[in-house]
Amino acid sequence: MAQHIVMDTDPGIDDSLAILLALASPEVELAAVSVTGGNCSLPCGVRNALSVLALSGRSDLSVHAGVALPLLRPAFTAPETHGDTGLGYARLPDSPVPPSDEHGVDMLIREIMAQPGEVTLVALAPLTNVALAIRKEPRIVEAVREVIIMGGALRVDGNTTPLAEFNFYVDPHAAQIVLTSGMPITLMPWDICKDVLLTQADVDQLLANGSPISQFVADATRFYIEFHREYFDYAGCSICDPAALALALDGSLGRTEMVNIYVEHTSELTMGKSVADWGRVTGREPNVRAVVEFDSARFIRMFVERLERLVSKRSSSEG
Repeated sequence: MAQHIVMDTDPGIDDSLAILLALASPEVELAAVSVTGGNCSLPCGVRNALSVLALSGRSDLSVHAGVALPLLRPAFTAPETHGDTGLGYARLPDSPVPPSDEHGVDMLIREIMAQPGEVTLVALAPLTNVALAIRKEPRIVEAVREVIIMGGALRVDGNTTPLAEFNFYVDPHAAQIVLTSGMPITLMPWDICKDVLLTQADVDQLLANGSPISQFVADATRFYIEFHREYFDYAGCSICDPAALALALDGSLGRTEMVNIYVEHTSELTMGKSVADWGRVTGREPNVRAVVEFDSARFIRMFVERLERLVSKRSSSEG
């Protein structure tokens, strides 16, 4: 039986790749997508989510606009990482389907409470929508099956400030609310996913199919690869969000350890820093199952093979 998933996103190149991976994976049933401001503005992210679903032939799935701004801090986007539209060099037509009238926060609550113990929430964006869902309906803390989060830098420097990873830096107050909520959380941190690299050779393998989906991946990741080469000297691009989603597809991809994580949200100098108590010196109980090892090579093979199947299936339906 397929696992019931809802995704909270800020598309974003790697968010878009995660949506494609979810659509290509028989282990999961993607129910809906919510969007918050992050990699790009909220309207931009909503448009991108709708367009990626339309490209995949899944405009039947609803997209829900959530919160545009962090809880207390000003908006912070990443055009240098994802391009002015959020999708690198890719240009997709607008979806013929509009976003849902239901707010993203309300969708998360409805989906989780409709099937207690059955829904996995995959949170790939700043955690504003999730934090407000907890505040509005605290029962989701006990009702959700699992929350898989991409965020935080635990044992390495941040990718946005010297100490902070992007998602936690954008809304550190929301991250602190969610991580201390009592939800069953699995965290994919920047420490691990920075090394999950999609290379140009992987993209070229997809391009051999000559489909609009493959071309979209190529155009989006070309910008992403250029960014990673310039800023990190990587020979490829880190696809953090698909790697986080993959934990819902195959938990054996990652090894985890329980740890207490506190997100700094009071100091400008260290704002968004994920303070992980590996030595258990604070006396605080572990609140997160953090990924400490990940089989990147196996995952990249899975990612490419599944997108190839998605391309083939889409081509057959159009033929």
